[in-house]
Amino acid sequence: MQNLKAIDVLQKYWGYEAFRSMQEDIINSVTSGNDTLALLPTGGGKSICFQVPALMSEGLCLVISPLIALMKDQVEQLKRRKIPAAAVYSGMTYREIDILLDNAAHGAYKFLYVSPERLKTELFLERAKKMNLNLLAIDEAHCISQWGYDFRPPYLEIANFRELFPDLPCIALTATATEDVKIDVQEKLNFKNGKLFQKSFARDNLSYSVRKVENKEAKLFEILRKISGTSVIYARNRRRTKEIAEALKKNGFSADFYHAGLSQADRNAKQDAWLKDKTRIIVATNAFGMGIDKPDVRTVIHWELPDNLESYYQEAGRAGRDEKPAFAVALYHPQDFKEMEEKHELAHPEFDFLKKLYQSLANYFKIAIGSGEMQSYNFEIQDFCQHYNYEVYPVFHALKVLEEEGFIQLNEQFFRPSGLHINLDFKDLYAYEIANAKFEKLIKTVLRIYGGDIYQQVIFINELQIAKMAELSPKEVVKQLNYLDKEGVMDYSPKSDSPQLTFLEARHDANKLPLNKKRLEERKKSKYEKLMAVKNYVENDLVCRTLKLLQYFGEYKEEKCGVCDVCINEKKSLHQDKDLEQKVLQILKDSHLNIERLLENIEGYAKEKVISTVRKLDDEGKLKMDKLGMLSLVN
Repeated sequence: MQNLKAIDVLQKYWGYEAFRSMQEDIINSVTSGNDTLALLPTGGGKSICFQVPALMSEGLCLVISPLIALMKDQVEQLKRRKIPAAAVYSGMTYREIDILLDNAAHGAYKFLYVSPERLKTELFLERAKKMNLNLLAIDEAHCISQWGYDFRPPYLEIANFRELFPDLPCIALTATATEDVKIDVQEKLNFKNGKLFQKSFARDNLSYSVRKVENKEAKLFEILRKISGTSVIYARNRRRTKEIAEALKKNGFSADFYHAGLSQADRNAKQDAWLKDKTRIIVATNAFGMGIDKPDVRTVIHWELPDNLESYYQEAGRAGRDEKPAFAVALYHPQDFKEMEEKHELAHPEFDFLKKLYQSLANYFKIAIGSGEMQSYNFEIQDFCQHYNYEVYPVFHALKVLEEEGFIQLNEQFFRPSGLHINLDFKDLYAYEIANAKFEKLIKTVLRIYGGDIYQQVIFINELQIAKMAELSPKEVVKQLNYLDKEGVMDYSPKSDSPQLTFLEARHDANKLPLNKKRLEERKKSKYEKLMAVKNYVENDLVCRTLKLLQYFGEYKEEKCGVCDVCINEKKSLHQDKDLEQKVLQILKDSHLNIERLLENIEGYAKEKVISTVRKLDDEGKLKMDKLGMLSLVN
């Protein structure tokens, strides 16, 4: 039963006076109990479409999301609005997950974020049955479709999960989906009374353009000097982000680089400096941008293009969220696609190599057949490759295939602060403290800083802050916390900043690894077709770029954007045509000339252009040619 109106919730928690276009229609569909698919462009306010209806009634909203960074970002945003929220993700200890799910079952949170892999674990399923769920929200819903650009087989578990809660309404959200993906998502989620809402993919304020250049660096500098304001430059590999940023700084630009291989502290510092306009330009891999809402980005420049238009549209769409004029520019060299096709082949390794790599991973982490399910391990790809004499690039892509097939999950951006939970109740802890006086300072300080919540749930802690207040060395604090963990007094998990590799299923016999060969072959074909769609987009110089993108996503409009490079060139051409017509008419106003003499009197235009203009004016009845080939105006 609904307790609040949608607009009341929006004003109370977000402070907005009104919803954006289509948000209210989507919310009304959800609150009416309909399964709902919402397609809103990047920056279109997707999260409000499930957060508001969840807050309108009693119970917990379960959110399925594929990216840890997005989960953490949304949880933090909700907490800042005084809305209780939590996330379960790979890298957390079993005890931490156990406590968190127990709290969720007892109504401690309004939103619980989990990855799709979590839905098939026994621990989660048992606790979920005890939760008072009011809504199931599927973020990045294109991941459920084999034809989506980021297919994740674990998303297919959602249909099985829904069978446990047949009356639970579902909302699926994504920024990009082709017609095939829209149909597939609704089928795979077992939609009942399904409603589809799609906001136009057109962005009136965003000018798309492609620059075919020999020297990308010179063109980049030219664009950034011409268009002031904040900018994001996307490159495909980490080394190049640093090289471009250094070149920009040498040429007087305020710039920095960002990628998933940096420490969490470095990433936070670089991102924060850019958000606060201390750094104008950030050069990044696609690791940058998810969950980052900076409205005043004036340019998004692709040094290299992604291998599908869905990713390009999302990344380009980070420009101009304030609805003021912004520019999405793709720099392109014909050689680029030769390299992209070579990488496409490398990205789809042979089945024997996938099996060999899977066996190497099992050996590396010492995982026996039948064990290791949902276990996470610190994973440095360079060390792994050196250990087994592999090349990094083929291994990285093979890992991505194993991830797409649902065997592992690789998270390069993982950062987990230190966590602490007290296992004893207040009386038993006090008794332990009296009997073990050397821990008194530490225990009292922890309780003073973090309060009673640390008895109920895992709290993220800062060992340096504890050390300072307890007047102990940081080393001593860590030593004591580890001891108390072994004693069972507390659960202590030190911070981690290493990439994480998680085995999503119990380890298979590598020789019997159940790879879906047909699906892998279809995916390879599908990804090649998407790559060719990118090539077709950049090589096009006749069709409005916005219309080209809309057609790709199954949206058909006749009205051109008027601001992309194709539209601007068309306007220039029309203007030049009018100028040429006026010149021809002016010359023939005072004299009769044949075509050769006319060409001598007009400079700066190609011969073919002048001749076609004469023919046009002749067809329109504005001039005529006599038997001797002399041109004159028609009175």
